[in-house]
Amino acid sequence: MNPELTSPSSSSDRRISVLARHLVGVEMDPQNDSISAFPTSGSDSNSVFSHVVRGPEDPILGVTVAYNKDPSPVKLNLGVGAYRTEEGKPLVLNVVRKAEQLLVNDRSRVKEYLPITGLAEFNKLSAKLMFGANCPAIQENRVTTVQCLSGTGSLRVGAEFLAKHHHQRTIYIPQPTWGNHPKIFTLAGLSVKTYRYYDPATRGLNFQGLVEDLNSAPSGAIVLLHACAHNPTGVDPTSQQWEQIRKLMRSKGLMPFFDSAYQGFASGSLDADAQPVRMFVADGGELLLAQSYAKNMGLYGERIGALSIVCKTADVAGRVESQLKLVIRPMYSNPPIHGASIVAAILKDRDLYNEWTIELKAMADRIISMRQKLFEALHARGTPGDWSHIVKQIGMFTFTGLNSKQVAFMTKEYHIYMTSDGRISMAGLSSKTVPHLADAMHAAVKRVV
Repeated sequence: MNPELTSPSSSSDRRISVLARHLVGVEMDPQNDSISAFPTSGSDSNSVFSHVVRGPEDPILGVTVAYNKDPSPVKLNLGVGAYRTEEGKPLVLNVVRKAEQLLVNDRSRVKEYLPITGLAEFNKLSAKLMFGANCPAIQENRVTTVQCLSGTGSLRVGAEFLAKHHHQRTIYIPQPTWGNHPKIFTLAGLSVKTYRYYDPATRGLNFQGLVEDLNSAPSGAIVLLHACAHNPTGVDPTSQQWEQIRKLMRSKGLMPFFDSAYQGFASGSLDADAQPVRMFVADGGELLLAQSYAKNMGLYGERIGALSIVCKTADVAGRVESQLKLVIRPMYSNPPIHGASIVAAILKDRDLYNEWTIELKAMADRIISMRQKLFEALHARGTPGDWSHIVKQIGMFTFTGLNSKQVAFMTKEYHIYMTSDGRISMAGLSSKTVPHLADAMHAAVKRVV
Protein backbone atom coordinates (compact mmCIF):
# COMPACT_ATOMS: atom_id res chain seq x y z
CA MET A 1 0.00 0.00 0.00
CA ASN A 2 1.22 3.43 -0.88
CA PRO A 3 2.13 5.11 2.41
CA GLU A 4 1.09 8.53 0.99
CA LEU A 5 -2.51 7.39 0.67
CA THR A 6 -2.75 6.54 4.35
CA SER A 7 -0.73 9.36 5.76
CA PRO A 8 -2.60 11.75 8.08
CA SER A 9 -1.83 14.73 5.84
CA SER A 10 -3.14 12.96 2.71
CA SER A 11 -6.33 11.89 4.48
CA SER A 12 -6.80 15.39 5.82
CA ASP A 13 -6.36 16.91 2.35
CA ARG A 14 -9.04 14.63 0.94
CA ARG A 15 -11.48 15.54 3.69
CA ILE A 16 -10.87 19.23 3.04
CA SER A 17 -11.43 18.69 -0.70
CA VAL A 18 -14.74 16.89 -0.09
CA LEU A 19 -15.85 19.51 2.42
CA ALA A 20 -14.98 22.30 0.00
CA ARG A 21 -16.97 20.62 -2.75
CA HIS A 22 -20.08 20.47 -0.53
CA LEU A 23 -19.80 23.94 0.95
CA VAL A 24 -18.92 26.15 -2.00
CA GLY A 25 -20.14 24.23 -5.04
CA VAL A 26 -16.88 23.22 -6.70
CA GLU A 27 -15.68 20.53 -9.08
CA MET A 28 -12.64 18.33 -8.59
CA ASP A 29 -10.19 18.09 -11.45
CA PRO A 30 -9.30 14.36 -11.52
CA GLN A 31 -5.95 15.16 -13.13
CA ASN A 32 -4.52 17.16 -10.30
CA ASP A 33 -7.06 16.70 -7.49
CA SER A 34 -7.28 20.51 -7.16
CA ILE A 35 -10.35 22.65 -6.62
CA SER A 36 -11.77 24.54 -9.58
CA ALA A 37 -14.80 26.82 -9.34
CA PHE A 38 -17.96 26.38 -11.37
CA PRO A 39 -18.12 28.71 -14.39
CA THR A 40 -19.42 32.15 -13.43
CA SER A 41 -20.82 32.96 -16.86
CA GLY A 42 -23.08 31.18 -19.30
CA SER A 43 -26.69 31.10 -20.44
CA ASP A 44 -29.59 32.21 -18.24
CA SER A 45 -30.74 28.60 -18.00
CA ASN A 46 -27.90 27.97 -15.52
CA SER A 47 -29.49 30.38 -13.04
CA VAL A 48 -32.17 29.39 -10.54
CA PHE A 49 -33.43 32.97 -11.01
CA SER A 50 -33.78 32.74 -14.81
CA HIS A 51 -37.56 33.08 -14.43
CA VAL A 52 -37.23 36.52 -12.78
CA VAL A 53 -38.48 39.36 -14.99
CA ARG A 54 -37.09 42.88 -14.88
CA GLY A 55 -39.17 45.07 -12.62
CA PRO A 56 -40.40 48.51 -13.71
CA GLU A 57 -38.60 51.66 -12.63
CA ASP A 58 -40.17 53.43 -9.67
CA PRO A 59 -42.32 56.14 -11.31
CA ILE A 60 -40.76 58.86 -9.15
CA LEU A 61 -37.15 57.70 -8.80
CA GLY A 62 -37.22 56.65 -12.47
CA VAL A 63 -37.57 60.31 -13.39
CA THR A 64 -34.16 60.98 -11.88
CA VAL A 65 -32.65 58.02 -13.73
CA ALA A 66 -33.85 59.48 -17.04
CA TYR A 67 -32.73 62.97 -16.03
CA ASN A 68 -29.21 61.78 -15.22
CA LYS A 69 -28.85 60.23 -18.67
CA ASP A 70 -29.82 63.47 -20.46
CA PRO A 71 -26.74 65.48 -21.57
CA SER A 72 -28.72 68.69 -22.19
CA PRO A 73 -27.36 71.76 -20.35
CA VAL A 74 -30.89 73.09 -19.81
CA LYS A 75 -32.35 69.92 -18.30
CA LEU A 76 -34.50 70.36 -15.21
CA ASN A 77 -35.54 67.71 -12.68
CA LEU A 78 -38.88 68.49 -11.04
CA GLY A 79 -39.74 64.91 -10.17
CA VAL A 80 -38.18 63.98 -6.85
CA GLY A 81 -39.29 65.74 -3.69
CA ALA A 82 -36.02 67.09 -2.37
CA TYR A 83 -35.35 70.73 -1.51
CA ARG A 84 -32.91 72.68 -3.66
CA THR A 85 -31.36 76.12 -3.13
CA GLU A 86 -31.82 79.03 -5.51
CA GLU A 87 -28.63 77.76 -7.18
CA GLY A 88 -30.21 74.32 -7.64
CA LYS A 89 -27.95 72.67 -5.05
CA PRO A 90 -28.88 70.29 -2.19
CA LEU A 91 -29.04 72.06 1.16
CA VAL A 92 -27.64 70.97 4.51
CA LEU A 93 -29.15 73.23 7.17
CA ASN A 94 -26.66 75.24 9.22
CA VAL A 95 -28.39 74.06 12.38
CA VAL A 96 -27.85 70.44 11.32
CA ARG A 97 -24.13 71.10 10.82
CA LYS A 98 -23.95 72.66 14.30
CA ALA A 99 -25.76 69.72 15.86
CA GLU A 100 -23.45 67.25 14.12
CA GLN A 101 -20.41 69.13 15.37
CA LEU A 102 -21.71 68.93 18.92
CA LEU A 103 -22.14 65.19 18.51
CA VAL A 104 -18.65 64.75 17.07
CA ASN A 105 -17.11 66.71 19.95
CA ASP A 106 -18.95 64.67 22.58
CA ARG A 107 -16.37 62.02 23.48
CA SER A 108 -18.88 60.19 25.68
CA ARG A 109 -20.98 59.14 22.68
CA VAL A 110 -20.70 55.49 21.64
CA LYS A 111 -21.95 53.40 18.73
CA GLU A 112 -23.85 50.81 20.73
CA TYR A 113 -27.23 49.47 19.65
CA LEU A 114 -30.27 51.58 20.42
CA PRO A 115 -33.25 49.88 22.07
CA ILE A 116 -35.79 48.36 19.66
CA THR A 117 -37.94 51.47 20.08
CA GLY A 118 -35.06 53.81 19.30
CA LEU A 119 -33.61 56.85 21.05
CA ALA A 120 -35.93 57.65 23.98
CA GLU A 121 -35.15 61.37 23.95
CA PHE A 122 -35.89 61.59 20.21
CA ASN A 123 -39.22 59.81 20.67
CA LYS A 124 -40.32 62.07 23.50
CA LEU A 125 -39.38 65.26 21.63
CA SER A 126 -40.99 64.08 18.37
CA ALA A 127 -44.32 63.47 20.07
CA LYS A 128 -44.12 66.88 21.73
CA LEU A 129 -43.32 68.57 18.40
CA MET A 130 -46.45 67.23 16.73
CA PHE A 131 -48.96 67.00 19.57
CA GLY A 132 -47.90 70.13 21.46
CA ALA A 133 -45.96 70.78 24.67
CA ASN A 134 -49.05 70.69 26.89
CA CYS A 135 -50.83 67.81 25.18
CA PRO A 136 -52.98 65.91 27.75
CA ALA A 137 -52.39 62.61 25.93
CA ILE A 138 -48.64 62.98 26.48
CA GLN A 139 -49.05 64.08 30.10
CA GLU A 140 -51.30 61.08 30.77
CA ASN A 141 -48.78 58.69 29.11
CA ARG A 142 -51.34 57.65 26.51
CA VAL A 143 -48.90 58.11 23.62
CA THR A 144 -46.37 55.50 22.60
CA THR A 145 -43.70 56.62 20.11
CA VAL A 146 -41.12 54.46 18.38
CA GLN A 147 -38.27 55.62 16.17
CA CYS A 148 -38.55 54.25 12.64
CA LEU A 149 -36.85 54.48 9.24
CA SER A 150 -38.21 57.85 8.10
CA GLY A 151 -41.82 58.25 6.97
CA THR A 152 -41.90 55.09 4.85
CA GLY A 153 -40.67 52.89 7.69
CA SER A 154 -43.06 54.53 10.15
CA LEU A 155 -46.00 53.83 7.84
CA ARG A 156 -44.90 50.23 7.34
CA VAL A 157 -44.50 49.51 11.07
CA GLY A 158 -47.90 51.08 11.75
CA ALA A 159 -49.49 49.10 8.95
CA GLU A 160 -47.98 45.81 10.19
CA PHE A 161 -49.27 46.54 13.69
CA LEU A 162 -52.78 47.30 12.41
CA ALA A 163 -52.84 44.19 10.22
CA LYS A 164 -52.11 42.08 13.32
CA HIS A 165 -54.17 43.88 15.97
CA HIS A 166 -56.93 46.06 14.46
CA HIS A 167 -60.32 44.42 13.98
CA GLN A 168 -60.87 46.11 10.60
CA ARG A 169 -58.07 45.49 8.09
CA THR A 170 -59.30 47.83 5.35
CA ILE A 171 -57.55 51.16 4.85
CA TYR A 172 -58.95 54.00 2.75
CA ILE A 173 -56.38 56.20 1.03
CA PRO A 174 -57.01 59.43 -0.90
CA GLN A 175 -57.26 59.36 -4.67
CA PRO A 176 -54.65 60.35 -5.71
CA THR A 177 -51.96 59.84 -3.08
CA TRP A 178 -48.21 59.27 -2.83
CA GLY A 179 -47.34 56.34 -5.08
CA ASN A 180 -45.70 54.34 -2.28
CA HIS A 181 -48.77 54.33 -0.02
CA PRO A 182 -50.75 51.50 -1.67
CA LYS A 183 -47.66 49.28 -1.87
CA ILE A 184 -46.74 49.82 1.79
CA PHE A 185 -50.21 48.97 3.09
CA THR A 186 -50.86 46.06 0.73
CA LEU A 187 -47.56 44.34 1.53
CA ALA A 188 -48.22 44.83 5.24
CA GLY A 189 -51.43 42.83 4.90
CA LEU A 190 -54.11 45.51 4.69
CA SER A 191 -56.83 45.76 2.05
CA VAL A 192 -56.53 49.11 0.25
CA LYS A 193 -59.51 51.12 -0.97
CA THR A 194 -59.70 54.76 -2.05
CA TYR A 195 -61.79 57.80 -1.23
CA ARG A 196 -62.30 60.75 -3.54
CA TYR A 197 -60.00 63.66 -2.80
CA TYR A 198 -58.90 65.74 -5.80
CA ASP A 199 -61.28 67.45 -8.23
CA PRO A 200 -59.61 67.83 -11.67
CA ALA A 201 -62.24 70.36 -12.74
CA THR A 202 -61.46 72.85 -9.98
CA ARG A 203 -57.93 71.56 -9.29
CA GLY A 204 -59.00 71.68 -5.67
CA LEU A 205 -60.55 69.43 -3.02
CA ASN A 206 -63.53 67.22 -3.85
CA PHE A 207 -64.90 67.63 -0.37
CA GLN A 208 -68.39 66.32 -1.15
CA GLY A 209 -66.92 63.15 -2.68
CA LEU A 210 -64.59 62.73 0.29
CA VAL A 211 -67.46 62.96 2.79
CA GLU A 212 -69.65 60.57 0.79
CA ASP A 213 -66.92 57.96 0.53
CA LEU A 214 -65.98 58.11 4.21
CA ASN A 215 -69.67 57.89 5.11
CA SER A 216 -69.86 54.71 3.07
CA ALA A 217 -66.79 53.15 4.71
CA PRO A 218 -67.48 50.32 7.16
CA SER A 219 -67.31 51.13 10.85
CA GLY A 220 -63.77 50.80 12.20
CA ALA A 221 -62.02 51.12 8.85
CA ILE A 222 -58.63 52.84 8.82
CA VAL A 223 -58.33 56.14 6.94
CA LEU A 224 -55.04 57.56 5.74
CA LEU A 225 -54.89 61.35 6.09
CA HIS A 226 -52.09 63.66 4.93
CA ALA A 227 -51.42 65.93 7.90
CA CYS A 228 -50.55 68.88 5.64
CA ALA A 229 -49.26 69.60 2.12
CA HIS A 230 -51.04 66.70 0.44
CA ASN A 231 -48.76 64.77 -1.91
CA PRO A 232 -49.11 64.94 -4.91
CA THR A 233 -51.84 67.59 -5.18
CA GLY A 234 -50.79 70.28 -2.70
CA VAL A 235 -54.51 70.59 -1.85
CA ASP A 236 -55.46 70.61 1.84
CA PRO A 237 -58.85 70.84 3.58
CA THR A 238 -59.67 74.10 5.36
CA SER A 239 -59.85 74.15 9.17
CA GLN A 240 -63.65 73.96 8.96
CA GLN A 241 -63.45 70.99 6.59
CA TRP A 242 -60.97 69.23 8.88
CA GLU A 243 -63.43 69.63 11.75
CA GLN A 244 -66.19 68.07 9.64
CA ILE A 245 -63.88 65.20 8.72
CA ARG A 246 -63.01 64.67 12.38
CA LYS A 247 -66.66 64.57 13.49
CA LEU A 248 -67.57 62.18 10.68
CA MET A 249 -64.70 59.82 11.40
CA ARG A 250 -65.30 59.76 15.14
CA SER A 251 -69.03 59.17 14.69
CA LYS A 252 -68.31 56.12 12.52
CA GLY A 253 -65.41 54.83 14.61
CA LEU A 254 -62.96 55.23 11.71
CA MET A 255 -59.28 54.99 12.71
CA PRO A 256 -57.18 57.99 11.60
CA PHE A 257 -53.66 57.23 10.34
CA PHE A 258 -51.87 60.52 9.69
CA ASP A 259 -48.86 60.77 7.39
CA SER A 260 -46.87 63.88 8.34
CA ALA A 261 -43.99 64.40 5.94
CA TYR A 262 -44.00 68.20 5.83
CA GLN A 263 -44.64 69.69 9.28
CA GLY A 264 -43.38 73.29 9.18
CA PHE A 265 -42.25 72.85 5.60
CA ALA A 266 -45.69 73.65 4.16
CA SER A 267 -46.69 76.98 5.75
CA GLY A 268 -43.43 77.77 7.54
CA SER A 269 -45.14 77.26 10.90
CA LEU A 270 -44.67 74.01 12.84
CA ASP A 271 -47.76 74.65 14.95
CA ALA A 272 -50.03 75.62 12.03
CA ASP A 273 -49.10 72.52 10.07
CA ALA A 274 -49.80 70.33 13.13
CA GLN A 275 -53.32 71.68 13.76
CA PRO A 276 -55.28 68.96 11.90
CA VAL A 277 -53.55 66.24 13.95
CA ARG A 278 -54.00 68.15 17.21
CA MET A 279 -57.74 68.45 16.49
CA PHE A 280 -58.04 64.68 16.51
CA VAL A 281 -55.88 64.27 19.63
CA ALA A 282 -57.86 66.88 21.55
CA ASP A 283 -61.10 64.90 21.35
CA GLY A 284 -59.59 62.02 23.34
CA GLY A 285 -59.84 59.50 20.51
CA GLU A 286 -57.18 57.14 19.23
CA LEU A 287 -55.00 57.58 16.13
CA LEU A 288 -51.70 56.74 14.47
CA LEU A 289 -49.13 59.23 13.22
CA ALA A 290 -46.12 58.68 10.95
CA GLN A 291 -43.54 61.48 11.11
CA SER A 292 -40.57 62.20 8.87
CA TYR A 293 -37.66 64.61 9.27
CA ALA A 294 -36.49 64.18 5.67
CA LYS A 295 -37.97 67.45 4.43
CA ASN A 296 -38.20 69.79 7.41
CA MET A 297 -34.62 69.10 8.57
CA GLY A 298 -33.23 68.05 5.20
CA LEU A 299 -32.25 64.67 6.66
CA TYR A 300 -33.28 62.61 3.62
CA GLY A 301 -30.39 60.16 3.73
CA GLU A 302 -30.45 59.72 7.52
CA ARG A 303 -33.84 57.97 7.24
CA ILE A 304 -35.16 59.39 10.47
CA GLY A 305 -38.81 59.25 11.46
CA ALA A 306 -41.23 58.16 14.17
CA LEU A 307 -44.50 56.32 14.61
CA SER A 308 -46.78 57.49 17.41
CA ILE A 309 -49.97 55.78 18.52
CA VAL A 310 -52.35 57.72 20.75
CA CYS A 311 -54.33 55.35 22.97
CA LYS A 312 -57.23 55.62 25.42
CA THR A 313 -55.20 54.76 28.52
CA ALA A 314 -51.58 54.50 29.64
CA ASP A 315 -52.01 50.76 30.18
CA VAL A 316 -53.16 50.23 26.58
CA ALA A 317 -50.27 52.39 25.33
CA GLY A 318 -47.80 50.19 27.19
CA ARG A 319 -49.24 47.03 25.69
CA VAL A 320 -49.30 48.57 22.21
CA GLU A 321 -45.60 49.46 22.55
CA SER A 322 -44.78 45.89 23.51
CA GLN A 323 -46.40 44.69 20.29
CA LEU A 324 -44.65 47.35 18.19
CA LYS A 325 -41.37 45.90 19.45
CA LEU A 326 -42.44 42.51 18.13
CA VAL A 327 -43.06 44.07 14.70
CA ILE A 328 -39.76 45.93 14.60
CA ARG A 329 -37.41 43.27 15.97
CA PRO A 330 -37.64 40.82 13.03
CA MET A 331 -37.89 43.67 10.51
CA TYR A 332 -34.70 45.65 11.21
CA SER A 333 -34.00 44.94 14.88
CA ASN A 334 -33.42 48.55 15.94
CA PRO A 335 -33.01 51.92 14.21
CA PRO A 336 -29.83 53.92 13.45
CA ILE A 337 -28.54 56.35 16.03
CA HIS A 338 -27.02 59.27 14.13
CA GLY A 339 -30.09 60.91 12.60
CA ALA A 340 -32.08 60.60 15.81
CA SER A 341 -29.25 62.20 17.75
CA ILE A 342 -29.20 65.16 15.34
CA VAL A 343 -32.95 65.71 15.71
CA ALA A 344 -32.85 65.36 19.49
CA ALA A 345 -29.94 67.82 19.77
CA ILE A 346 -31.91 70.43 17.82
CA LEU A 347 -35.28 69.91 19.49
CA LYS A 348 -33.96 70.01 23.06
CA ASP A 349 -31.79 73.14 22.71
CA ARG A 350 -33.71 76.43 22.65
CA ASP A 351 -31.17 78.27 20.49
CA LEU A 352 -30.80 75.46 17.97
CA TYR A 353 -34.57 75.00 17.85
CA ASN A 354 -35.12 78.71 17.15
CA GLU A 355 -32.45 78.65 14.45
CA TRP A 356 -34.14 75.64 12.89
CA THR A 357 -37.52 77.38 12.75
CA ILE A 358 -35.91 80.36 10.96
CA GLU A 359 -34.24 78.12 8.37
CA LEU A 360 -37.42 76.10 7.99
CA LYS A 361 -39.49 79.20 7.30
CA ALA A 362 -36.91 80.39 4.77
CA MET A 363 -37.28 77.11 2.85
CA ALA A 364 -41.09 77.32 2.95
CA ASP A 365 -41.04 80.96 1.88
CA ARG A 366 -38.77 80.22 -1.08
CA ILE A 367 -41.17 77.55 -2.30
CA ILE A 368 -44.11 79.95 -1.91
CA SER A 369 -42.21 82.57 -3.92
CA MET A 370 -41.57 80.01 -6.69
CA ARG A 371 -45.31 79.43 -6.88
CA GLN A 372 -45.92 83.14 -7.30
CA LYS A 373 -43.19 83.53 -9.93
CA LEU A 374 -44.48 80.60 -12.00
CA PHE A 375 -48.04 81.88 -11.83
CA GLU A 376 -46.92 85.34 -12.94
CA ALA A 377 -44.78 83.89 -15.75
CA LEU A 378 -47.71 81.89 -17.16
CA HIS A 379 -49.99 84.91 -16.86
CA ALA A 380 -47.45 87.10 -18.69
CA ARG A 381 -47.31 84.59 -21.57
CA GLY A 382 -51.07 84.44 -21.83
CA THR A 383 -51.03 80.69 -21.28
CA PRO A 384 -54.59 79.37 -21.77
CA GLY A 385 -56.37 78.31 -18.60
CA ASP A 386 -56.73 79.41 -14.99
CA TRP A 387 -53.45 78.83 -13.18
CA SER A 388 -54.49 80.26 -9.81
CA HIS A 389 -54.31 76.76 -8.30
CA ILE A 390 -50.52 77.05 -8.41
CA VAL A 391 -50.59 79.73 -5.69
CA LYS A 392 -53.56 78.21 -3.82
CA GLN A 393 -51.91 74.81 -3.38
CA ILE A 394 -49.40 74.37 -0.57
CA GLY A 395 -46.17 72.53 0.14
CA MET A 396 -43.46 71.02 -1.99
CA PHE A 397 -45.61 69.91 -4.92
CA THR A 398 -47.96 71.44 -7.45
CA PHE A 399 -50.48 69.34 -9.32
CA THR A 400 -50.36 71.30 -12.56
CA GLY A 401 -53.26 69.67 -14.38
CA LEU A 402 -51.01 68.80 -17.33
CA ASN A 403 -51.75 65.39 -18.88
CA SER A 404 -49.25 62.64 -19.64
CA LYS A 405 -48.93 63.63 -23.33
CA GLN A 406 -48.10 67.21 -22.35
CA VAL A 407 -45.57 65.96 -19.80
CA ALA A 408 -43.93 63.75 -22.45
CA PHE A 409 -43.79 66.74 -24.84
CA MET A 410 -42.08 68.90 -22.20
CA THR A 411 -39.51 66.19 -21.53
CA LYS A 412 -38.73 65.64 -25.21
CA GLU A 413 -38.70 69.26 -26.35
CA TYR A 414 -37.60 71.13 -23.22
CA HIS A 415 -35.70 68.47 -21.21
CA ILE A 416 -37.99 68.98 -18.21
CA TYR A 417 -38.46 65.86 -16.09
CA MET A 418 -41.55 65.29 -13.93
CA THR A 419 -43.97 62.49 -13.08
CA SER A 420 -46.48 61.63 -15.79
CA ASP A 421 -49.43 62.80 -13.66
CA GLY A 422 -48.27 66.41 -14.04
CA ARG A 423 -46.90 66.82 -10.53
CA ILE A 424 -43.91 69.15 -10.21
CA SER A 425 -41.65 69.75 -7.24
CA MET A 426 -41.65 73.48 -6.58
CA ALA A 427 -38.54 73.00 -4.45
CA GLY A 428 -36.62 72.08 -7.61
CA LEU A 429 -37.36 75.45 -9.23
CA SER A 430 -35.34 78.66 -9.06
CA SER A 431 -35.76 82.20 -10.38
CA LYS A 432 -33.49 81.26 -13.29
CA THR A 433 -35.42 78.14 -14.28
CA VAL A 434 -39.00 79.45 -13.89
CA PRO A 435 -38.98 81.09 -17.38
CA HIS A 436 -37.85 77.82 -19.00
CA LEU A 437 -40.62 75.89 -17.24
CA ALA A 438 -43.22 78.54 -18.13
CA ASP A 439 -42.16 78.40 -21.80
CA ALA A 440 -42.49 74.61 -21.77
CA MET A 441 -45.90 74.64 -20.07
CA HIS A 442 -47.16 77.32 -22.45
CA ALA A 443 -46.03 75.33 -25.49
CA ALA A 444 -47.47 72.09 -24.11
CA VAL A 445 -50.91 73.60 -23.45
CA LYS A 446 -50.98 75.31 -26.87
CA ARG A 447 -49.66 72.40 -28.97
CA VAL A 448 -50.69 69.19 -27.17
CA VAL A 449 -54.26 68.25 -26.28
